[in-house]
Amino acid sequence: MKYVVAFLLTAMLISSASAHEAGDWILRAGPASVQPDTDSDLIDIAGLATLPNGVEVKDNTQLGLTGVYMLSNTWGLEVLASTPFSHDIELEDAPIKAGDTKHLPPTVSLQYYPDMGGNNFHPYVGLGVNATLFFEEDVDDELNLALDGIVGLPAGTVDADLSLKDSYGLSAQIGFDYMINENLLINGAIWWIDIDTEAKISTAIADVKFDVEIDPMVYMFSIGYKF
Repeated sequence: MKYVVAFLLTAMLISSASAHEAGDWILRAGPASVQPDTDSDLIDIAGLATLPNGVEVKDNTQLGLTGVYMLSNTWGLEVLASTPFSHDIELEDAPIKAGDTKHLPPTVSLQYYPDMGGNNFHPYVGLGVNATLFFEEDVDDELNLALDGIVGLPAGTVDADLSLKDSYGLSAQIGFDYMINENLLINGAIWWIDIDTEAKISTAIADVKFDVEIDPMVYMFSIGYKF
């Protein structure tokens, strides 16, 4: 590993690279961490109990992928994709796991790369739109047992279902490319993404609906190639 680090440091010091140009394609891959800033409505369970602090969506890290097409020397169009993120969902006011879900967050951004005068360092900012697609939602056994107690039924009676509506919102980002040579680069990027969903917990007794603002920060460090 130390030899790889030494090689990259040496390449950074001795290499020079041109700025991004119109018609360039840039592909990047690396770990991406979704860290939600959750704000949830209170949860009214059929008038029998209220969970005032709602739920919390936990962090998850997956493989992130971005592709950029340079529309000009300073403007690029980026698509963010990833392997599916998997998030645990917990009740905020009780030590109970509520469930889990997976999602895909495809995001398209228009980016601006200021002219850095031939420097290998290329910062950028971007604004875009996001579609968050939820799937494989599941209610944990801990929540099912808690619901049994709330409605006064024997343990194992309630078998709830969880569904989350897909979300569509805006995104903003900052990032940089550092060119190791004409083609190889390292990248760091941060996104804020507006993700709001309606959660529904369905049982034979009643359906419970509540809004959840997830609004995560997404952090990604990647290796890229320009061609």
